[in-house]
Amino acid sequence: MRAFVIGNIALDETYSINALPEAGASIFGEQASRSLGGKGCNQAIVLSRCGVETTLVAAVGRDDRAVAIGKALTRERLTPKLIPVDDATSDISIILTTPDGENSIITTRSAAAALDEKAALEALGDTAPGDLVVLQGNLSKETTLAILHAARSKALITAFNPSPLQPWFVSVLPFVDIAFLNRIEAEALTGESGAAAGAFLLRAGVGLVIITLGGQGCVLVSTDGALDVQAAPTAIVDTTGAGDCFTGVALASAMLRGVTVDARALEDAARAAAVTVGRRGTQDAFPSHEELMTILRA
Repeated sequence: MRAFVIGNIALDETYSINALPEAGASIFGEQASRSLGGKGCNQAIVLSRCGVETTLVAAVGRDDRAVAIGKALTRERLTPKLIPVDDATSDISIILTTPDGENSIITTRSAAAALDEKAALEALGDTAPGDLVVLQGNLSKETTLAILHAARSKALITAFNPSPLQPWFVSVLPFVDIAFLNRIEAEALTGESGAAAGAFLLRAGVGLVIITLGGQGCVLVSTDGALDVQAAPTAIVDTTGAGDCFTGVALASAMLRGVTVDARALEDAARAAAVTVGRRGTQDAFPSHEELMTILRA
């Protein structure tokens, strides 16, 4: 069973600031890190570090950022399929982190939005029934729907992380097997919170729902009911990428054991996310292959 992540890739630039600025204000900051990022890239890196055979499909521009992205990916265990697009620049994320570990993120999506249906579907040509397709909210509606329809026809498993939120997400929910959302996304998408939000998504057609609740852990909602899983205790330094790490490890833990996402998968994911929030940066903050193997074997 393999994973195909079709999403975005970006260069992440993280800046440490004392507090988020008010409108019109100028503040001092310090660049903390510069590394690979983008939700698609993050989740693919984590899946591959967990030992899952992973292909990352992402659009890039024809610019210096694309060269840096390609070079950085050679250090990872995944197979990259970078698709150059014209009339778009490679995406970038500006991440502002405050002393309490919280962050605000500005992400461009010109390259991700330019990934068309034809290129995305060609990337699925090598898939087999039972393989996993992972999507986030960065692609266009047309491309997202085309991928989900193709995945259904090929008997692939689909995992969807609807972030950043877009107004058309409700239309794709009947084609999603597994949905990962944080508390804010769940409330915005459903008007409900916690297990009630998960039940709303099940009624909309999603097969399995995981809602992360920060320091309160997460809730797994299925047709069997709701199951709460506690967060792993840790000192928070930087929360950037923690949700992507959680998603990747939860999917990998289940895949490697040949089961659907369950309590153990979420416990493994919580431990990995706890490592991530204790470090600064994105890619550099994720647990290494060796650290993830220790978590998954525990």
